[in-house]
Order: sequence, then structure tokens, then C-alpha cells
Amino acid sequence: MSLSVSVIVVSRDRPAELARCLTSLSQLDYRPFEVIVVSNSAGLKVASRFPARLVAFDEPNISAARNAGIVQAAGEVVAFIDDDAVAEPLWLHHLAAPFVDPEVSAAGGFVVGANGFSFEWMAGTVDRSLTCGALEVPPDRASLHRAAPDRAIEIKGVNCAYRRGVLARLGGFDPNLAYYLDETELNLRLAALGALVAVVPMARVHHAKAQSAIRRADRIPLSLWNIGASTALTLRRQSATKPELAAGEARMIRHEEDKVATLSKAGRITADEGTRLMAGLAEGFREGSGRDLSSLVPLGPPREAFREWPSPARQVRTFWGRAWQSAGLHRAAKAQVASGGIARVIRLSPTTFFHRLRFVPDGYWLQTGGLFGKSQRSDPLWRFWRFSARCAREEERNRSGFWKS
Repeated sequence: MSLSVSVIVVSRDRPAELARCLTSLSQLDYRPFEVIVVSNSAGLKVASRFPARLVAFDEPNISAARNAGIVQAAGEVVAFIDDDAVAEPLWLHHLAAPFVDPEVSAAGGFVVGANGFSFEWMAGTVDRSLTCGALEVPPDRASLHRAAPDRAIEIKGVNCAYRRGVLARLGGFDPNLAYYLDETELNLRLAALGALVAVVPMARVHHAKAQSAIRRADRIPLSLWNIGASTALTLRRQSATKPELAAGEARMIRHEEDKVATLSKAGRITADEGTRLMAGLAEGFREGSGRDLSSLVPLGPPREAFREWPSPARQVRTFWGRAWQSAGLHRAAKAQVASGGIARVIRLSPTTFFHRLRFVPDGYWLQTGGLFGKSQRSDPLWRFWRFSARCAREEERNRSGFWKS
């Protein structure tokens, strides 16, 4: 019997992205799990079409919203995915597996970027000064890593899971952190306990960062205030001294200055916009340095009974085709989904176009690109392929996310 899992999705004013996320969760091959959506009215209206538990929440604070979901969660494990991400069908199958070891407190998977192939996040560490480090992990199996008081195993909020009992005792996420470093601060508290953390490369979600109150549709930041405030607050949670706070602020400023300079050089923001962003960063750090830090209290047992999301066995089918067969491939994939299955479409053109893989709103996975183009960073820019061999290779590459071995 698998461990029960509560999946929490926090959403705010992104109903289309939330619908796509929940559609992907409806295709998960795992039992038993429940889904808890924490959102304002725009998201709750969409979520009501799915067998999810709904929690009304209308405050721009992701940590507090996650905690509102945790107190409702009745699963032995609590998993998190962002509303602008989608999960591969075997996401929970892989992510929950390490928790059969009672010592495992948390697990994190790999995060695939917007093109569907490059990784946005794999594995890493972070220390109490918020300095990040590398973490070597095997790419084809879960690995266990013991955190230390000055070395947390970094797992990302878009794709992570925690044992509910541990999470509740720690007080969940720090509501002082409305955005940014929310999972890092929690990981550092886990590290202080010497927690055992699993990194699970096969547990993959695909993340296409969507527009929000602090980010434009083209990913340009509208404000860095929360980054400054959360950095100061997290350093203070780690009992940083005044010199350590100053050093942390300097590192933060250098890091964000580099990003702002890159955007300015590319003509994506003006000099005035860059100045405003950096001023907001400094203002946020000052506010975070002086704000009272409220104590974190245990969240207690679940307030509701477990409500299992239906998860029948689903057949996975892949449809191959040429670019001019697009309409037929679309119809076949939609029919497969309508019949309760999972569909993948590989549609290739006779070009060297780069490949892209995405989960479309109609509920199937679509890979497009050139027959001779690259799909992975390690691929050459051009390589001769026969159509059937190329499609078979692309289907096999992502097998662990769709078919159980």
C-alpha cells in the first residue's frame, strides 16, 4: 500500500494556468492522493470543476497560503506544485517512493523549463548565509542526503514533498516570507534537525513561469522588494550577526545587479526601470531587517478527512506524425484523453528547428520540432534521422515519466 499524499496547489488570479495544472494532476498514476487548491475566487471557480478540496484564501502570501493548505491536508506526505507547472503522470509515483523509509523527511524532484527539455532545477545545497552549492546526484534513481546544520539540501517549492508530521511540527512555511526563499528557509530548519532528504530525478514537473503581480508575461520582474525582504528575514531566522547581515545584503545586491544589467544590456528594461528595481530591493532588505519576527508554532493535526482523488489505471499512447498531419494527430490525442487515457504527440517537420515539449490545455503532451533538429543540449545542431527512428528515440527518452518499469 502506497503512502497517502496530499497535493497542495496555491493559485492567485491565474485561472487558465491552474486549470492546466489540475488537468495534469487528473492524469497522475498514483493511489491514494488528494488535491487541495488554495486560491482566491478566480481559482476556486476553476478548481470547482475538479475533485479537489477548496480553501478560500485572498492574500498575496504564498507561505501563509501553503500553511492554510497544510492544516487541511490529511495525507501522510504533503506535496507541492505551482499553478504554472504541470506534472508528468508518474510524478507522485516517484516523489512519494522514498518516504517508505521512515527516516526520510523530505523529497524534491527535477524541474523542467519552458522548452520541455532543459532543466530549470536539479539538485543543490544552501548554507545559513544563503550561499548555494552543488550536489551531485545519480540521474536515474533517487538518492538520500543527510542535511547538516550549516548545509541544507535545497528542494524547490514547485516540486517537493514533506512528511506531514515533520512539516506540522516545524510550523510549516514562515508566513513572514510572502514570496521568495520560502522553501529555502524551511529547508534550513530541516537541516538544523539533520534531516534525511531524497532527491528524485524521475519526479519531474514542467514549469513555465507565468505572469503575476511581481512579474510580467515575458518574465521581466516588476519588483524586487520581496527578494530583499525575504533575504533579510531568512538571514535573521538563521541568527545572522550584523556583519553577516551586511555580507548577505552585499551578495544579494551583486547577484541582482548582474541580472538587471543583463536585462538592460539586452534592451528588455530601461535604465530607469533598472534603478527602480534595485531601489526596491534595498528598501525590502531594510524593511526585512527591522520587522519583528513572529514565532512559528506547530500546525497541528489535519482538520478534514482525506478525500481521495479518483486515479484509475490509464493507458498511455504515443502518436507520431508529420507537420501536415497536425489536425489528425490533434483529434487522435483528444479522443485518447476523452476515453480516460494519456496521450503524447510527436509532430515533426522536415527542418532543423529546435524541439519543444509542452502539456497543452486539451490535456495531452505535444512535442514539436524538426526531424533533424536538437531536443537536448547535448544534441548536435543538425543530424540525419529517419522519421521512425527519431520518433522512437524521443518517445523512449522520457519513458520514466509515463510508463512504469
